[in-house]
Amino acid sequence: MELLDRLLSLMPVAGHLDVRCHLGSPWRLDEPPAGEWEIRYHVLLRGEAVVEVGSKGRSEPALRMRAGDIVLFPAGSAHALHDGSGKPARAARKEHVDGLTIATNNSTREGADILCGRFLLPTVPQQLLRDHLPERLLVSSVAHKDGEARDAAFAASRLARLIELMREEAFEQRPGYEMVVNQLSGALFALTLRCASESEAPRGLLALAQRPRLQPAIAAMFDEPEKPWTLPELAALCHMSRVTFVRHFEDAIGRSASDVLTEIRMALSGRKLAQTRLSVAEIGEAVGYQSDAAFQRAFKRHVGMTPAQWRTRSKRDEA
Repeated sequence: MELLDRLLSLMPVAGHLDVRCHLGSPWRLDEPPAGEWEIRYHVLLRGEAVVEVGSKGRSEPALRMRAGDIVLFPAGSAHALHDGSGKPARAARKEHVDGLTIATNNSTREGADILCGRFLLPTVPQQLLRDHLPERLLVSSVAHKDGEARDAAFAASRLARLIELMREEAFEQRPGYEMVVNQLSGALFALTLRCASESEAPRGLLALAQRPRLQPAIAAMFDEPEKPWTLPELAALCHMSRVTFVRHFEDAIGRSASDVLTEIRMALSGRKLAQTRLSVAEIGEAVGYQSDAAFQRAFKRHVGMTPAQWRTRSKRDEA
C-alpha cells in the first residue's frame, strides 16, 4: 500500500456529497461528463442498480450494483444508473435541505437509496492518477466469500463502516453533518482504492500496488525525482536484473518505469508551479531536468501547455 500512500500524499483528494436519492421503481439517473478536477462517485445504500457508461457508438458493458457497492469514474465519463426494468423512469423532484440536494420520484415501489458525490482533485497534472485507473471502478463493501484474502475482507469491512457512517450523517442531517460527510468522502476515495487493489488485480496503479518487490523503485522515484535514475539502478533497488524488472513493471502497469518517473515529475512540478513562487527553471531542476529548455519541452509534451501557462491557469482555477 506504500504506493497509494505516496500517491495520495502527492495528490490529496477531497470529497463533496451532492445528492441523496430516494427513488422508487422505475427510476434513472443520467450524469454528464465530470469537470476536469472531479471524479464522480455513487454509493448504493439500498436496492440494486445497473450502471451504463459511454455514448452512442461507444459503450462499455453494463455493471450491476448491489447495496453496499460504490462506483466511481476516474476518466470523468458520462454515465447512467437505473433500475434495469426498461420502463420509462418516473420524473424525480429535487429539493435543497440544509445544503444537501434530495431527489425523490414519489414512487412507493421497491427502489434504491443512493449517495451521489464528487471526489475533488488537486490542481496538478492528472495523468498519473487518471491514466492508470480504469474508466469505471466498482467496489463492494459487502462481506467476502470464504477463502478470499484476509486483507481484502478487512478493507471491505472498513469501507462498509465508513459508508454506514456517511449514510447516518446524510439521513439524519444533524448540525455540522455537511462538513463531516465531505471529510468522509475524501477518506472514501482512499479506502475504495485500497479495497480495489486488495480484492482484484487489474493493470495500472491498483496492480502495481500489489507488487511489493517493485516498491523500492517506486519509493525512490517519489522520494528523489531529481536523480537521473536509470533502469539498471531502479532494478538494483528491487534486487532484480534489468530484464526482470522491466518485465515485472510493464506486466503490472502496461507502461515503462521511465514513463511513470516522468509522470511523477510532471505531477510534482505542476504542484510546485501552482503553489510556490519558484521560477520555472528552479522547479525543473528540482524534478530532475538539467536545463530549463529540456523541462519546458517535457512539460508541454506531457501536459499540453507550457509551465508558465499551467501556472497562470492553475491560479485562476483555484481562485
